[in-house]
This record gives sequence, C-alpha cells and structure tokens, in this order.
Amino acid sequence: MKKTTTKLADGRELIYYDADESLVRDAADQRPLEAAASHSEIRRDAATGDWVTIAAHRQARTYHPPADECPLCPSREGRMSEVPAADYDVVVFENRFPSLSAETETDTDAAAVAVAEAIGGAIGEAGGGEGAAGLHAHEPGTGRCEVVCFTAEHAVSFADLSEAKAALVLAAWTDRTAELSRLGGVQQVFLFENRGAEIGVTLAHPHGQVYAFPFVTPRTVKMIAAADLHRERTGGNLFEDLLAAELATPDRVVLTGEHWTAFVPYAARWPYEVHLYPNRRVADLTGLNEAERAEFPGLYLELLRRFDRLFVEPGQPAAPTPYISAWHQAPIHRGEELALHLELFTIRRTVGKLKFLAGVESGMDAFVNDVSPEAAAQRLREVAS
Repeated sequence: MKKTTTKLADGRELIYYDADESLVRDAADQRPLEAAASHSEIRRDAATGDWVTIAAHRQARTYHPPADECPLCPSREGRMSEVPAADYDVVVFENRFPSLSAETETDTDAAAVAVAEAIGGAIGEAGGGEGAAGLHAHEPGTGRCEVVCFTAEHAVSFADLSEAKAALVLAAWTDRTAELSRLGGVQQVFLFENRGAEIGVTLAHPHGQVYAFPFVTPRTVKMIAAADLHRERTGGNLFEDLLAAELATPDRVVLTGEHWTAFVPYAARWPYEVHLYPNRRVADLTGLNEAERAEFPGLYLELLRRFDRLFVEPGQPAAPTPYISAWHQAPIHRGEELALHLELFTIRRTVGKLKFLAGVESGMDAFVNDVSPEAAAQRLREVAS
C-alpha cells in the first residue's frame, strides 16, 4: 500500500491509499475555497454524565446532491470535487463540515472555559461541581472528523468491493486509528459507515467516517463499567467470555472463520444485528495480526451481502439494506478490558417496514426488539452465498 498525503484548497488534509505503489498523486485542488471554520463545543449532560456535541454549523452541509454533482466522486473537467485526482482506490480527507475539529472556534470566552475545566475534571469522566456552573460543564469541540471514500465508483456499495479493495479499506482504517490516537486530547477513535437514505445518509457515494473524540463515548463508558464488574465477579474478561458462550451454544452464530466469529448477540437491540469479533482479543485495529487481517475482508463482505438478501421477495434480486456498521475500539487511555469488535445492524425489521425508535427507545433508551435473536441468526444463515 502507498500512502500519499496532500492538502485541499482550504487547508484540510487529504490522504490517498493506493494498491499500486508506483502511482504519483500530484493533482492539486483548484477550487477557490475559504478556510473551513468549526464552531462546535461539547457540553456535559449533568443528569447522565454524557457528553453531547453542539455543532450548529453543520446545518449547511451538502444534502442529497445529484449524482453528477457528488463531492466524493473523482474530479473531472469542469467539475472539481473533494478529491482532486481523476481516479482513486481509497481516499480519506478531513470533513468540510466537522462535528469536531482541531481548529474549533467557540462562542465560549476564556473565563467560561476555565470554569468548565475547574469543575469538569478530565474529559470522559462524569465529575462536576456544585451549583449552576457545575450543571453547565463544557469544553471546545476539539477532535477530528474524517470522510473515508471506499471506492471511486459512485453506484456501488461496500458489498460490491473485491476482497483486495476491502483489505485496502481495512489498512486505511488501521492507519487512521494509529494516526488519530496520537493527536493531543483525543480519547477514542470511532470508525463507522452509514448506508441508505433510511439511516439518514445525505451523500449516496459509498463512504464511511472517522470521529476522533475528545471524550469516551457513552456506550463505551457502559461497556467499561460492565467489563470491570464482570472481572470483579468472575475474574474473567467479559468479551472473551461472551464470545466463548456464543460458540458454546451456537444457535446465534452466523458465520465463523479461523480467526473471526460473527453472531447475533443474546440481547440484540435491533431486528437484525450482528457482532463480528476476532477470536483473539485485541484493543483496536492496530493490534490485529496478518492472518486476522487477511481473513477479515472475505467474512465481512459475506455478512454485508447476506444483509442485502434479508428482505428480498422470492425470485427477486438482492436489494440494498440500510445499515450502520460500527467499529468498537478501546479508548486510548482506559478500557484495557475492552475488545475490538464490529457491530452491524439494520433498522429494517421486515419487507417494507422500518424499526423506528419510538417512545421507550428514544425516551428511555429501553429497546424492544421485534425479532428474536435466534430467528435473526437463522435467517442470516439461510441467506448465505
């Protein structure tokens, strides 16, 4: 793999990842762009301890452009895009409308920031102070948000990639995890893909994103607490024991390899939800060995293709299934008990019907699943290639 780093016209970083190491990437961004500005901040919810990002400037981001105006396609004569080159394998660039940014401009004055630092303690912890100031802890929204374009082809999806291309994406994900983990103030690196208009995707081109958070995300905080409690009670690692339990009673196992296992979790929240674990516990993508990296593309592509066959009527071709694919990685400075794994789920519950997060889910974070995990796993085995 060859990695080439350059700059866009407004100063944002762009990185090409190419399988051909002889390629020279020297196309310049000719657009007359002004420097991007971010005005985000993070505020702590005093009632839960969770950090919430406020990024009102994102209201102006690109929304469902026509295919011939896609900003993620390669540039061509008369229409320059976010990618100056006429073609590419995999490309990563800083988001033009980031939720988090190293160049954040905030409306918070220095005195207010000082108060927040005094009462809030380390970001990612639920500390706080007393009185109104303690209830309004906040920090600048510093971090980094990147876009990962999986292919130059507009009208395909990740499931259509070759194993070699999927392996190149994995290499890019791994590189971004390593690079962003070294940035000052970053606490956790999160890689994900949203697929489908039903999910809320505003750009149809096959792509994912990377968030380098200045705090540990709420779901990960819960995982850390659960893993610590499990260690205290049993002496074992929660995620190793979860994987062992699924393999011991394989009615929820969907797909297995020598180095990876995919299963529907016992308490799945979504109608069709699959967790993909390396059989050897590692903290993040940088910990995978060559054998694990080599096996991943084939297994992951098979899972995505099965998702596209879940809701197909007999005799009809596979149809794109809306999904979210999310890499869970251990925080940089805590969470030694956590295990790298990928969570893949769809909001579709049956043909023509979506799983909406209504009162109990949205209001109380108490999920009600319409499909039993065992039935979901059986269906995912039935639609194997």
